[in-house]
Amino acid sequence: MYLNFLIYRPLKKIPETDAIFDNLKEVHNEKNHDNILRISIDTKDRVKIGQFSRGGKSRVLVTAADHDFGDEYLTPFGILDVTNDKVDLSFTKSKVTADFMVDAIKAYLIRNNYHVTKDTITINADNGPENNSRRTQFIKRIIYPSAKYDLKIILAYYPPYHSKYNPIERVWGILEQHWNGAILDETSTVLAYAKTMKWKAAEPYVNFIKKKYMIDKKVSKKVMKIYETMIERAELIGKWFVTLTPSKCKKAVLLENKP
Repeated sequence: MYLNFLIYRPLKKIPETDAIFDNLKEVHNEKNHDNILRISIDTKDRVKIGQFSRGGKSRVLVTAADHDFGDEYLTPFGILDVTNDKVDLSFTKSKVTADFMVDAIKAYLIRNNYHVTKDTITINADNGPENNSRRTQFIKRIIYPSAKYDLKIILAYYPPYHSKYNPIERVWGILEQHWNGAILDETSTVLAYAKTMKWKAAEPYVNFIKKKYMIDKKVSKKVMKIYETMIERAELIGKWFVTLTPSKCKKAVLLENKP
């Protein structure tokens, strides 16, 4: 009886949960327009590198160590192109920062020519510490592609306790099954397994980012005050829905760089 209670216990909710999902539904209904791109982003738990077993059955004959020696890790950041069913995975040995995320998003847009062919980008995400709408460095960085490429960017976050609804989570599940039991002894091994994973019968684009990013970068209150006058937050749920329009973002960039 107690076990059944745990299995069927409803998800926790905050007062804004229903309103957040109503807004998500409205935004997602626009995804079929040719000028609109919808992507889902997230960071997976870091993967430990070394000669040790990770459970399951290995596909290759590699001897595993008895203990988890070593302190080397890789962290994957994923972009699921919900509109076109494409997966982009960027791996790093350093912390996934706001700068890292925005650089990966910009590279994805440029690589697929979306910065030219699209005028609206909807970004689904969990309200995590490095990419939430109150993270000053993330807002500062994401404003720039809007201004530079004339892109309307909508940050549409899922409510707390409901991260499983973020589409990229399904990619992580497939990736974990794909390399379950493998001996991930080197960076090249991790990347090789990631490249042979299948999403909708297609392999993902996999990239290893060598650049080291500074952590805990923050924007001054003075600059952030400028940004807040330029960004649009949804009424009552502005923490979870932010709209960046090119004209306002260009003005924010000019004001920030004004002597």
